[in-house]
Amino acid sequence: MNKSQVLKNTEDFVKESLKNAEGGHDWFHIQRVWRNAKLIAKTETADLFIVELGALLHDIADSKFHNGDETIGPKVASEFLKKQQVSAEIITQVVKIIENVSFKGGNVQQDFNSIELKIVQDADRLDALGAIGIARTFNYGGFKERALYNPEIKPRLNMSKEEYKASSAPTINHFYEKLLLLKDRMNTKTGKDIAQKRHEFMEMYLEQFYAEWNGEL
Repeated sequence: MNKSQVLKNTEDFVKESLKNAEGGHDWFHIQRVWRNAKLIAKTETADLFIVELGALLHDIADSKFHNGDETIGPKVASEFLKKQQVSAEIITQVVKIIENVSFKGGNVQQDFNSIELKIVQDADRLDALGAIGIARTFNYGGFKERALYNPEIKPRLNMSKEEYKASSAPTINHFYEKLLLLKDRMNTKTGKDIAQKRHEFMEMYLEQFYAEWNGEL
């Protein structure tokens, strides 16, 4: 197995598969997560091949766009990697990353851990923070036709997995229900350091948002 060729084939496969994806979950999201993952991996002891495959394939069939079906992504990734003659052991590790990488609500605990998952998870969460995280959040809110903000609808911090998936709350609520929680859920030192900076930027953004909303600026 030529790892470089497998990664190139995976890159091409993901680009083609996500060519019509929603803007916050498209190839460019994957590319950013891939870059983040490689950056974080430099400071961790991990199997870089598994990290890169996990980053490239983590959103190959996001359940949000497949009627909530969380089995499609792992299945698509597994079938693709088998065709690339990747070993069953590596495929299992990549599938576990895909199954556990996503934030599923404040109360949901993942049932699998590996350093490779921790790296990809941090890389994915970093793309939900900062300037790009804000842009992605409003892009997805518009895609789902959600209100920007409604002061009468308060954020819910203790939703179940099912409630979180079904939520149609205004986009600003998502900052409190997910984005602002991520800083304290990072796994690696590099991820935590970057997340802190992006978290602070989001807090500044929210201050400005409320000031403009209330006609104070």
